[in-house]
Amino acid sequence: MRRYLRVLFVCTLLVFCSLLYIFNQLVSSLERADRRERAPRTRAADTGLSEHAQDDRSAPQDPVELAVVACGSRLEETLVMLKSAVLFSHRHLRFHIFAEDDLHAGFRQELESWPQRFRSKFSYSVYPIVFPSENAREWKRLFKPCASQRLFLPLLLKQVDSVLYVDTDVLFLRPLEDVWSFLSRFNSSQVAAMSPEHEEPRIGWYNRFARHPYYGKTGVNSGVMLMNMTRIRHRLFKNDLAAVDLKWADLLMPLLHKYKLNITWGDQDLLNIIFHYNPESLLLMECVWNYRPDHCIYGSNCISAEHSGVYILHGNRGVYHDDKQPAFRAVYDAIKQFPLDGDPLAGLLVPLEENLKSDHSYCGRSRLVFTKRLRESVTQLQEEQERSTPAEV
Repeated sequence: MRRYLRVLFVCTLLVFCSLLYIFNQLVSSLERADRRERAPRTRAADTGLSEHAQDDRSAPQDPVELAVVACGSRLEETLVMLKSAVLFSHRHLRFHIFAEDDLHAGFRQELESWPQRFRSKFSYSVYPIVFPSENAREWKRLFKPCASQRLFLPLLLKQVDSVLYVDTDVLFLRPLEDVWSFLSRFNSSQVAAMSPEHEEPRIGWYNRFARHPYYGKTGVNSGVMLMNMTRIRHRLFKNDLAAVDLKWADLLMPLLHKYKLNITWGDQDLLNIIFHYNPESLLLMECVWNYRPDHCIYGSNCISAEHSGVYILHGNRGVYHDDKQPAFRAVYDAIKQFPLDGDPLAGLLVPLEENLKSDHSYCGRSRLVFTKRLRESVTQLQEEQERSTPAEV
């Protein structure tokens, strides 16, 4: 009897050990699978991109569509913006340049003179400034010369599905297609993406001074505006003008008539009014995608930029051309002076970092936000140049 008990005990022990081994193997395999699953998400979080957006980089796609409006003395500033887009982007770009007639030749001459390696990365079209014949003069002079042209892009570029509109004083510090990837994040009701006008309500303009409706708590800034123009053309928008929802084309002129005595920032105010009544139609982007002097002149208030650096720099207030905010001007000058076929590390990043050290303003004290993401873009550009340069025999 004792012998059988011993045999039973040994068998039970063997079964228990086998089950324990199988359980450990199962747990280990699940942990490995979880690590594999988390790894792409971690890489995506580090760069601010979704997995889908990162995969898009290597997949053949339609061009990224970029629109800008240039009038008056904005030729050079616009060209520096386009240069920053071409420098760091990996996908083919298509520029839609709306400009006064006397600027057309300057754009064509400069863009055609760029080195072929960069010239092959983009195509472009130059258009005249066009407003509805009724109130055309008023539209053209609203806030800044020609700025309100952006409101009419869905009606002028009828064959273009989506476009990224930027002001002339914008600089891309990471590939343009990364902000383009926000289109894939739109839900079924969203037609556009913009960033807040302010992060800190205590210094916000809209919540303190606006005499008209505006989006959210602090309004939105339209200097970087991603638009699904097909949706904009077909959407019916709620409004305070009529008892029925109106299409975009039927909304703009009545809005101008109603609010022209109450708006300060022109077309940006009109966009704020539209999205105030249609908040579900707008996707908010973080301040890193539209970083302006307001984010640092009173102390840093763009927390995401402190973590990951600036992605798109917006030098409004004319800071690229005066000495009020040396950090912004330093970035602009670095990109402007950099020869397209030069060494991006020695010719762009290193001089910029040296110039930023001498800026002791509030923005200058946050100088790392201006170079943290740019360093990654410069490194990628340098690697591309090395790969495209034939090895010496």
